Amino acid sequence: MDSDDTGRGDDVYQPEATEEPGEDEAVQLDYEDTLLDPDVSDPLDEGYSPPERPLAVEREGTTLAESEEGETLDQRLSEEVPDIGDPQGDGLGDALDTDGELRDDEVGEDRSGRLVAPDEGLGPDTEKDLVASDVGIDGAAASAEEAAVHVVEDDENDLPVDEDPDELP
Repeated sequence: MDSDDTGRGDDVYQPEATEEPGEDEAVQLDYEDTLLDPDVSDPLDEGYSPPERPLAVEREGTTLAESEEGETLDQRLSEEVPDIGDPQGDGLGDALDTDGELRDDEVGEDRSGRLVAPDEGLGPDTEKDLVASDVGIDGAAASAEEAAVHVVEDDENDLPVDEDPDELP
């Protein structure tokens, strides 16, 4: 084996130099291509400005002795910040950031159960109106359409279904 043809050590593992940056290298955009308007023309001249006050040097546990000793449970609990929850809503929908929620008087409070035709769907339909009776909730396995039906109380001002408004005195 000829030792002149093969490289040794780090010479073998050096990557080839390319003109385009690879995936691992960060691409520095030109000043014209950035959306920022810094005070300097070259982004590398901007630099980093550290905070003007020391951070966390007055807290417990910053020295070696304090960190080895550890904090007591009372010290840890005194540093905790309590979770501040949202205030309770009024129960209608608990929307807190709205102008209020409208109550629709035409939608009942109580959900109806299964609605079944008087003949239970057997035979031809001779009834001209759509009539059904509530037979109760069937194991709470209602479809979305069935669950949307609610019981609405009749108002005193409502006309009976059999009367025609033109024939009233």
